[in-house]
Amino acid sequence: MAEINDKSKKPNGVIMQNRKTLTVSGVNDVDNFDNESITAYTDYGVLTIKGKGLHMSSLSTDIGELNIEGEISSLNYSEADLKRGGFFSGLFK
Repeated sequence: MAEINDKSKKPNGVIMQNRKTLTVSGVNDVDNFDNESITAYTDYGVLTIKGKGLHMSSLSTDIGELNIEGEISSLNYSEADLKRGGFFSGLFK
């Protein structure tokens, strides 16, 4: 796996409270979102959030922050195609 220079990466953080609210920093884009799954792209991998009744309460790709509310059951990072644009990147070209 080719590593990206850490100095060029946006800092990535995840804060979850009581499995009901989630704040993710370092988000570049969001794709495939519904009430059971949200996919967020970061410089450190693709983060998939799964649960029930999920909704994005806010998303700012300018500052790289995503806020989610709902019943969160899992967080999973993967090394999928990080350069691929998501739904919002295609919408705002």
